Amino acid sequence: MAVGLGPISTLHLVPGFELGIASAGIKRPGRKDVVVMRCAEGSTVAGVFTTNAFCAAPVLLCKQRFLGPVRYLVTNTGNANAGTGEPGLANASAVCAKLAELAGVDESQVLPYSTGVIGEPLPVAKIEAALPAALAALGPDNWAEAAAGIMTTDTLPKGASRQFVHDGVTVTVTGISKGAGMIKPNMATMLGYIATDAKVAQGVLQDLLRDAANKSFNRITIDGDTSTNDSCTLVATGQAALPEITQASGALFSALKQAVIEVSMELAQAIVRDGEGATKFVTVQVNGGGTHQECLDVGYAVAHSPLIKTALFASDPNWGRILAAVGYAGVPNLDVSRIDVFLDEVCIASRGCRAASYTEDQGARVMAQEEITIRIELGRGDCSETIWTTDLSHEYVKINAEYRT
Repeated sequence: MAVGLGPISTLHLVPGFELGIASAGIKRPGRKDVVVMRCAEGSTVAGVFTTNAFCAAPVLLCKQRFLGPVRYLVTNTGNANAGTGEPGLANASAVCAKLAELAGVDESQVLPYSTGVIGEPLPVAKIEAALPAALAALGPDNWAEAAAGIMTTDTLPKGASRQFVHDGVTVTVTGISKGAGMIKPNMATMLGYIATDAKVAQGVLQDLLRDAANKSFNRITIDGDTSTNDSCTLVATGQAALPEITQASGALFSALKQAVIEVSMELAQAIVRDGEGATKFVTVQVNGGGTHQECLDVGYAVAHSPLIKTALFASDPNWGRILAAVGYAGVPNLDVSRIDVFLDEVCIASRGCRAASYTEDQGARVMAQEEITIRIELGRGDCSETIWTTDLSHEYVKINAEYRT
């Protein structure tokens, strides 16, 4: 039911970055559910992670290791290895140790990632048995297959790629992500991997990823649930014949930043478009806020409201539900008489009440579309924020009711 999401477009190869996929049969025999990624020696790595207090064992290990030399990333689907305590940490470490042994590197140079059902022991033996095949399959052109390999309830793989030329040298940024439910990222998406062949100092790379995530992955929501496993990793292999980027300035940095943000934005919006049971892709744009935070508070209040989301599914222009959500968003001293609300370019409420020009037919016409923008003008200042979300359908309930069966 993905909204406006088709096959992955061309994913350019990133020199110094390889991907290999294999089957461990964690949830289904024959399913390719283990992905290994290899970074060129000397690569720098940045990461942003969930702020959920019950973060998964692989997240804990990634946080400890990503600042040091990293050579391999290993991902399994079908099991989140979250809510598993010390045994979960031991299991994640065991997978890393086995991959390190097979690849001839130190265990600390392996970052683990998991996604799937929470609270079940990681099937270490199955994953370890699949690692030799994943290593044997390593290649620079396996981005699309890897995008499929990291999926859980996703209906389509998600990838994006950009290239630019600096001083006659082509620089590439390519990424993949997965996610369709339990989506309200906080510092990352469900799982995301982006690589570039630019050479970037780790501190600059970290700030770049954090900024990109805040403009993309941290501006999407499907159901308001922050996952235990959210992780997004940016790798700079340094294979492009260009000077190292050591500060956040200059033409090369600006071009790289734009490419990373564009890739992140495309991946983040693809997650929303593939939201579990989604039939609508909804942009919530909040303008005229006194602070960015109050714009986000209003945007998320609208995006998370079950009443608004079900009205969107029904194509019902029940604009009173939008006003109610704006009103309970917690903005201090909110003057409702200054607020205007639009569906696309149709003004449905002006100065806190129904717009004199508004007709039900106008609202129904917009709500019948697959892509809708809800624009809220607060009239308090110059700040703006945009959030992307979905409707809430019967299919969402069905998918999540049957998730473990």
